[in-house]
Amino acid sequence: MISWTRKSLLTIEELKPDEISLILDTADSIKSISDKTDPIFSSLKGKRIINLFMEPSTRTRVAFEVAAKSLGADIISITGEASSLTKGETLKDTAMNVQALGADAIIIRHSSPGSPLFLSKMVEVPIINAGDGAHEHPSQALLDIYTLREKLGDLKNKKITILGDILFSRVARSNLWGLTKLGAKVTLAGPTTLVPADFKLLGATVTHDTQTALKDADAVMLLRIQHERQSASHFPSLSEYANVFGLGPLSLEWMKEKAIILHPGPLNRGVEIDSALADSSRSVILEQVSNGIAVRMAIMHLCISKCLDKPL
Repeated sequence: MISWTRKSLLTIEELKPDEISLILDTADSIKSISDKTDPIFSSLKGKRIINLFMEPSTRTRVAFEVAAKSLGADIISITGEASSLTKGETLKDTAMNVQALGADAIIIRHSSPGSPLFLSKMVEVPIINAGDGAHEHPSQALLDIYTLREKLGDLKNKKITILGDILFSRVARSNLWGLTKLGAKVTLAGPTTLVPADFKLLGATVTHDTQTALKDADAVMLLRIQHERQSASHFPSLSEYANVFGLGPLSLEWMKEKAIILHPGPLNRGVEIDSALADSSRSVILEQVSNGIAVRMAIMHLCISKCLDKPL
């Protein structure tokens, strides 16, 4: 059995399939444990974790907070507005000062791609990437893949369609890396301006036809439009986007009867997905949120715990 040897979790791209499976299996073990006195729930007792979130977040920030506390750690969340970055301090100095204050690990979300990798070279403590610009969002992809595996079983040769703003989505990139490593067939779909053909080079099928994207898919993941990362509009209007690429009642006619629906959030109801579908029995969106706690507990346990090679 493979053992975890990484200090930090920076990207999905660099992980081996066995390492991804180890994280998912560890999350499985955590989720199956009902006895909160189990050693896993105190594996980070006495550790001090800093949540350094330079971009807005609800699900990811709170899930990391709950996960850290569930492992016995103390966690402090710092937002960009409340940090000395607003006074001109560099990210490097902020991280080094946080380390000097006794942090045992730093979880970072930042608008600059590569910022977690940069910090991992500047400080000695583990760095966990909670989203860096349009580059990657490892923990989100891992919880998405965990949910897919939980619902579909072995992901080999399963067709997973990711529909929406692919160009600016760190979630899409991380999911593409992770899913293809586990043998899934990934289809990326959306407007030509948001789904460049170059993604084919990364092992995905690219289409700009919604019906083709949904046909035979075992799961469909919707992505919101990343307005905050766009410098110009990439489609005429939100209503036109919703009519062509939004998941609505008509979409069910093109989908497998048992195909499931995912969304990393936040949802823009009536744009990428109709409320009736978001709240339907096909939707596993809230299950993704819940699974995010177990997956992030697994990530922190593996990266930070001093008992890395001990079985749960």
